[in-house]
Amino acid sequence: MKVLIMTGFSLIACCCIAPGVLFAQATAPTDTTPKITFGGFVDGYYAYDFNRPPTLDRSFTTQPARHNEFNVNLAYVEAKLDAPHYRGRFAIQTGTSVQSNYAGEPRNGSVSGPDLSRLIQEAVVGVKIADNLWVDGGIFLSHIGMESFISRDNPIYTRSLVADYSPYYESGAKLTWTPTPTVAAQLDVVNGWQIISESNASKSAGIRVDVTPSATATYSYFNYLGDEAPDSATRHQIRFYNGVGAKVNLTPAFQVMAEADYGTQQRATGSSASWYGGMLVGRYQMTATAALISRIEAYEDRDQVIVVTGLPDGLRSTGASIGIDVAPAPRVVWRSELRGYQGQHAVFPMNAGGFSKNDAFVVTSLGLTF
Repeated sequence: MKVLIMTGFSLIACCCIAPGVLFAQATAPTDTTPKITFGGFVDGYYAYDFNRPPTLDRSFTTQPARHNEFNVNLAYVEAKLDAPHYRGRFAIQTGTSVQSNYAGEPRNGSVSGPDLSRLIQEAVVGVKIADNLWVDGGIFLSHIGMESFISRDNPIYTRSLVADYSPYYESGAKLTWTPTPTVAAQLDVVNGWQIISESNASKSAGIRVDVTPSATATYSYFNYLGDEAPDSATRHQIRFYNGVGAKVNLTPAFQVMAEADYGTQQRATGSSASWYGGMLVGRYQMTATAALISRIEAYEDRDQVIVVTGLPDGLRSTGASIGIDVAPAPRVVWRSELRGYQGQHAVFPMNAGGFSKNDAFVVTSLGLTF
């Protein structure tokens, strides 16, 4: 399987390079004036977890990651370049969501791991190699899922469990093809499942297809295929993940977003393990400046492929949220949310010691785009 993935990567690279060379020889860009823009985002928050986790770190989430303290969830600054035949984005970041999300970065050698990686939200360069076809390379936001790492870009403040337990970022190369105004397809070849520093000799691959039949609906499919075993392992541990999603405006004021995921992975023993999850969000724009949002969700990883709890039945949880967004001024959003979980087992840490089957928290956040 490693040979197959590496061979596929080589073929993709050849296919990308050859058209690019031909394009460069045959066509001189008619407009070489790039558009350069600068921006940023700050998301500060306060969260209170009713289980009062003893270390103040909140489990099973990246956002909000801390209990009973004022902190910065995410802050970043960016520079973007857009031109007819090339593009790029460089963004550096900090915040408790960054600390949490990059904690699993592997250390392999003296110049890898999360110390530098977590500071880079994106560092990506793209070149147009044919009509409607781009190749980009570097560190970039993930092709997986319906929710973004950036809180401002989601219908509700916190992320669902299916989002928090699938990649937010990747490192590698991607081809993006838009054959029609309503279809966009992407092929990624990356180091692995949400890693920048490599963890083995294999490369992984994934695709995403978005279909937008109208201005009010988008339907998506995304997947991932890769070997998650270290090089020292005697057996491949192939992970195959699939997800589908939809974002639909049922009325001008009411939007729904849904996602369902299913993944499998080979165990070191040769047997197969699996996990799955899903979520449904509804957002109602009550006024020009206020919206009401609700979400239901479920996540099950009995085999502990993604979430290791140490319990015989792993993480099995349902959840629900209700939130309100207020935009008191342009570029400013005040978001508040109440969220609760119901687990099949006692997995949520409690201040008094031990664990509970239930957890709930409230969070309020003030975000500014500049």
